[in-house]
Amino acid sequence: MARTENDSWDLASSVGTTATMVAAARALATVEADAIISDPFAAPLVRAVGIDFFTRLIDGELEPAVAAEAKAAAGPMTAVMAVRTKFFDDFFLQAASAGIRQSVILAAGLDSRAYRLAWPPGSHVYEIDQPDVIEFKTRTLAALDAQPTADRRTVAVDLRDDWPEALRRSGFDETKPTAWSAEGLLVYLPPEAQDRLFDHITALSAPGSRLATEYHPDGAAALTDSNQSLGQRFADQGLDLDIANLVYSGERNPVGAYLTDRGWQVRERARTEVFDAYGRSFPDGEIVARMRNSVAIEAIRAVT
Repeated sequence: MARTENDSWDLASSVGTTATMVAAARALATVEADAIISDPFAAPLVRAVGIDFFTRLIDGELEPAVAAEAKAAAGPMTAVMAVRTKFFDDFFLQAASAGIRQSVILAAGLDSRAYRLAWPPGSHVYEIDQPDVIEFKTRTLAALDAQPTADRRTVAVDLRDDWPEALRRSGFDETKPTAWSAEGLLVYLPPEAQDRLFDHITALSAPGSRLATEYHPDGAAALTDSNQSLGQRFADQGLDLDIANLVYSGERNPVGAYLTDRGWQVRERARTEVFDAYGRSFPDGEIVARMRNSVAIEAIRAVT
């Protein structure tokens, strides 16, 4: 179903399906022999969502022929998501080491960093997402007796609404430096909404604040090609995933330049460079080919 101006979703529909797919990739990456991430909550969260294909995928219960094709298709995506996860994990931990105690995860989905990272005492982690998504994750992790490792504060609001005010009402202090993440988010926003997102972040960021995100020069095509190919391969296995109807196309402002113009000191690295930093090689395969050109971005709000 195509996106509409006021659409909403849970973790088994629309944009929420992609959050579950990414969590499935984290679950698979966690049990690799040479794993670079550890997300013990990914697999139980995926099972709780109940999308049959992803549950059978992470539990190794696909039919042999399907499993072989799934490994060939999902393997490259898992490799990409492992490195992406590690990049954002390190971003938050480095920000915390620099003394930042206030973090915001935009479009948090099934992100479990508030539960699995070693946050320093006094850390506050704000998670922003759709109300149904926030409620599901909170309830599911509570049933697992999972305990946050920081002061987790949920902000149940659509990013198309007045999320800055909702964030403030949840205790956010815009006079203190903040670590922000916009992970796997931008292509699900219209181009003008992407700019508005960074305008809000800039307005809320005290000097010394940090931001991590990604920019796909190929725009929505990069993820549309990769994820749509995955969905087409496994549609007969019950995977209802049509990324073409979920992302927004159109010319976008390059994120690095946009942030630089608004007072951020920006560092951009090609995705392949990030892979190299973690001792990994970018995988082959059509599913991730266009994602090779994406850029990892870290920015610091200039001290005035």
